[in-house]
Amino acid sequence: MSLRIGIDLGGTKIEAVALDGSREVARARVDTPRGDYDATLAAIVDIVHDLQQRIPPGATIGIGIPGTISATSGLVKNANSTWLIGRPLQHDLEARLDSPLRIANDANCFAVSEAADGAAAGAEVVFAVIAGTGVGGGIVVHGRLVTGAEGIAGEWGHNPLPWPDADDAARPDCYCGKRGCIETFLSGPGFIADHERASGVRMTPREIVAAAQRGDAAADKTLRRYERRMARGLASVINVLDPDVIVLGGGMSNIDRLYTNVPRLWSAYIFAAEQRTEPRKTRLVPARHGDSSGVRGAAWLWPDR
Repeated sequence: MSLRIGIDLGGTKIEAVALDGSREVARARVDTPRGDYDATLAAIVDIVHDLQQRIPPGATIGIGIPGTISATSGLVKNANSTWLIGRPLQHDLEARLDSPLRIANDANCFAVSEAADGAAAGAEVVFAVIAGTGVGGGIVVHGRLVTGAEGIAGEWGHNPLPWPDADDAARPDCYCGKRGCIETFLSGPGFIADHERASGVRMTPREIVAAAQRGDAAADKTLRRYERRMARGLASVINVLDPDVIVLGGGMSNIDRLYTNVPRLWSAYIFAAEQRTEPRKTRLVPARHGDSSGVRGAAWLWPDR
């Protein structure tokens, strides 16, 4: 038996799963104590102990975080859950759990899961996108996760939105210290803020989508802006990486019309698109494992023993 515990530390929730091989045997979920590092540590320890009490002993523990552990300092960097930045998260958790851990960026965990047995299984080059509280990405090539020298491979969300037009003039401030990052437009909070700037009405993403389906013109315009921005952002990825499959996860991945409209729009921005007559080969697909993909990938950070 190969038991693994995976933890997905998100901006709003902490989800945990125990796997026996690829079979789920236990699951738990709690709210993330936003802004409180010590409370976040305690919540992770509690959820691990909860699962450990429900499974046989000896499970490995992997954690996906919205950031990266610096190979030089061992401290968290590049986290949109900003209360984690500069903290020795791995050291503190290993001390409290008295167990070794493997920690990776949450988008990398998502990419591992979807490339292994998810929507991109069998593909040679996979780009996996998380569009939720933040925007991140992960790259898997020939079944192997690509992390890069700085540990930031796939972090497309902190590049500027490419080919900006008049609708993008706001260039919102990003927590990373820059303005106009892809994340500020394509994250859930960015989507909400864009609709509020344009309409004066604050709505959740689900409410905006529902309003557009009912024929609300302002909501439909917000969705169209979002689709154009995602198409431009992903076209820049295709121009560099040329993946076989782009897998979309996170809360914004639940918008069904993206999978038709975004690939139709990105052709205008892909290199030599005007010379091309055959259909585009890069596919945009929703995650097979849905919201569970990141936590499953965290569990798979440990290889078979």
